[in-house]
Amino acid sequence: MNADRRTQAERSATTRAAVIRAARELFGQYGYGAVSTVAVAEAAGVSRGALYHQFSEKRDLFEAVFEDLERSLVQVIGTAVANSRSADPITNLIVGCLAWLQASTAPEVQRIALLDAPAVLGWKLWREIELRHTIGLVENALTGAIAAKRIRPQPVRPLALVIVGALDEAAQYLAHSDNVAADTAALRSVIEQLISGLAIPEAGEG
Repeated sequence: MNADRRTQAERSATTRAAVIRAARELFGQYGYGAVSTVAVAEAAGVSRGALYHQFSEKRDLFEAVFEDLERSLVQVIGTAVANSRSADPITNLIVGCLAWLQASTAPEVQRIALLDAPAVLGWKLWREIELRHTIGLVENALTGAIAAKRIRPQPVRPLALVIVGALDEAAQYLAHSDNVAADTAALRSVIEQLISGLAIPEAGEG
């Protein structure tokens, strides 16, 4: 009996993952308003009833897709920082911020996270979900930088919010840009200067 329940739970989890995966692809390509739950169910290979068993309405499905996308962005940032192999927390903070900015130029991210999510979920929930996934990364990086005496001691949460806010504005700017390549290069320079400006010079620096 326990095995039956476990199998049912596994089937439910598999169905949910398939629906989210299909919806993420469709929402990212066509936008929330242009995608029906029928289209999502067909793309996921499940019945509409199975979809609604997982999600009571399309908005709930979109929220799950947004959460899934945010988790993916966290993984991208973490991988970029790990691959930098730097022991300097300022360098790692810059690398992480630039990785987030670069990821935000992907059409899927722009459409789901930057264009549709604030409108579909409302600003408050959109911000809550985004901060839940990103603010911890920035706070940890800042805490490490302060401990390493690379940033002066100061309240971490306000500083993290300022940095995340700057990244959000940069991403929104790129989402509406007519020249993504040039604007990305300009914003990368601004972000590097912004983070570098927080740093206490290391011994031997001018």
